Amino acid sequence: MVTGKTCTMYCVEREILDEQRLEELSRRLDSSQTHTLFSHRLKNSLRCSIPKLKRTVVGFLPVLYWLPHYSVWDYGMPDLISGISVGIMHLPQGMAYALLASLPPVFGLYSSFYPALVYFFFGSSRHISIGTFTILSIMVGSVTERLAPDENFLIVNKTSGIEEVDITARDLYRVQVAAATTVLGGSIQVILGLMQFGFVGTYLSEPLVRAYTSAAAAHAVLAQLKTIFGVSPARFSGPLSMVYTLVDVCGLLPNTHLPTLVVSVLSIVILITAKELNNRCRKKLQVPIPVELIVIVVGTLISFYAHLNETYEISVVGKIPSGIQPPTMPNASIFPEVVVDAFALAIVGYAISVSLGKTFALKHGYKIDSSQELVALGLSNAVGGFFQCYSVCASMSRSLIQETTGGLYCTSLLLVTMMKLGSLFQELPKAVLAAIVFVNLKGMFKQYTDIVTLWRRNKIDLVVWLVTWVSTLLLNLDMGLAASISFAMLTVIFRTQSPRYSVLGHLPGTELYLDLESHREVKEVPGITIFRSSATIYFANAELYLEALKEKSGLDITKMITYKRRQEAKQRKRDRRAARRAKRQDTLSRDLERISLGSLGKWTWDIHSIILDLSTANFIDTVALKTLRNIFHDFGEIDVDIYIAGCQAPVVEQLEQGGFFSDITKERLFTTVHDAVLYCINLRGDGTLPNYDIKVVGFTVLTCPHNYME
Repeated sequence: MVTGKTCTMYCVEREILDEQRLEELSRRLDSSQTHTLFSHRLKNSLRCSIPKLKRTVVGFLPVLYWLPHYSVWDYGMPDLISGISVGIMHLPQGMAYALLASLPPVFGLYSSFYPALVYFFFGSSRHISIGTFTILSIMVGSVTERLAPDENFLIVNKTSGIEEVDITARDLYRVQVAAATTVLGGSIQVILGLMQFGFVGTYLSEPLVRAYTSAAAAHAVLAQLKTIFGVSPARFSGPLSMVYTLVDVCGLLPNTHLPTLVVSVLSIVILITAKELNNRCRKKLQVPIPVELIVIVVGTLISFYAHLNETYEISVVGKIPSGIQPPTMPNASIFPEVVVDAFALAIVGYAISVSLGKTFALKHGYKIDSSQELVALGLSNAVGGFFQCYSVCASMSRSLIQETTGGLYCTSLLLVTMMKLGSLFQELPKAVLAAIVFVNLKGMFKQYTDIVTLWRRNKIDLVVWLVTWVSTLLLNLDMGLAASISFAMLTVIFRTQSPRYSVLGHLPGTELYLDLESHREVKEVPGITIFRSSATIYFANAELYLEALKEKSGLDITKMITYKRRQEAKQRKRDRRAARRAKRQDTLSRDLERISLGSLGKWTWDIHSIILDLSTANFIDTVALKTLRNIFHDFGEIDVDIYIAGCQAPVVEQLEQGGFFSDITKERLFTTVHDAVLYCINLRGDGTLPNYDIKVVGFTVLTCPHNYME
């Protein structure tokens, strides 16, 4: 050991390790010894014991883990405050978001109650608030309006003789559509969760989700414009429906209902002002001011007074039935028409919920089970669908308030509201609910700043964001999501198809090999080309890998081998002619010299070895294996040795299973690039590495940083 001024330096003496020698030293087990047979895994999974049964039950019902340790004295009052606060938020948001789903407001209350109660028992997150959410409400609304448009429920008024919409029949069928979609989506979530498919949410990248929610917020705003202005635009569905709706709404602006517009504007101003005060005073306030509930109560009182005095007409919520509705079977005939929408709702809802759950879990120092969250959310939706709820997920605004487990108290408040207080909100103006939706979307519009951030950080993520946003706006939520995910997957393929190829050089004084083009102090190793790809090699980029290797090494193998074979053919013809002449003269020499490109004088090069750094590869398919075999064969024809370095253990196993080592020995495969370089120097060089104090004696290598040799 040598100690310098700034660090401690070590001299390491060891032998050069190729794969064959490494297996001898480490006594690597065969793949059959490391991989458990399926029959054994199945047998172990079916084996039952008391501790395993307890873990399984507690894992499926997380409430059994924390409820026995729950202290009412320590947590009762804070949880009561939290539950009441979240419940107060559920009331206006549930009714408001039901309008987004094109359903009567009372079904928003149902959707805030039943799923939250189910999640209380099965959810593994202690802080998220399950209930109605803007994005899912819009997605459900697109399904209900597509399958139950107004024109399907037109009837003739017997008094006036004018066609009008049978609102009762329309809403009844829309509730059936929403319930069937919710049950199917929840079932999909449960099945995926039981199959441990909790990772599916990872395919929705953050830029994609944020762009999708931003575009969905634009759909939500457009859906509320008719209520805010008091107009009745035509219903459109399919691609570009948002454009058609916007044009129609703008054309109807001269017919704006002024009382409705006044109520909407006043509600929006009051909500924005009060929410800003809540944000500025949140450190001083133990509980946020329930401004939404206050606006609803005041709006209901004003509407009731105006209705009594017949001063003006304004659209109100209407009849809200009291009590709990009995469970009903969903209409199974609707399932085939909504299966794609149900799958989209299942994935989007899970992605939003699990991302919020992981955020709170990290903040409070515990872990959530992604697959169990999928099961819990699926059961919440599936059970809720039988009680005429629509799809739900976690809400950021409510979850921020529910920093403790106040779920039980929250559902209790909602139960009281549905049982006794629901009828009090029958005169509530729909314009107030539209204003609540409009103001709550403010946070999603702030996401447009992502464009500037992604422009600076990652252009490909920016393209994903923009494509997702445009496709969701123009193609609607269902087809927009499918197009967005497809494009995001294409970017992954594009990145692996066009990786960065680089030639590595040696950093003096270390065992590191870095990109020559990116580092000034890195030196090229004479006679050796070290080639690296930033992505794994597989069928989509194997040919590009070979072309890049030819370009970086400066050796056009195809032309060189073609030229060599032509010269060999000419040489054989000359040899045959010479043999015939020699036979006549009986002076033919039997020792014919082997043709080499160097002896032909066509090309000259200084490379005697190429090292392929495969440390970035995490798998090898048959196409890549064939490409590597061709590289060994083709470069061998021009007397350039090929070596592989840095393979991970699974890659070595795949090479073995593919028969790669049937004609290529494991002595060509080294554990590190440095081992391969030292081997090449010993075999083909002069035994020294420039700018590096090194001595090669057989297979024993003594390495020390420059100027530190003793």
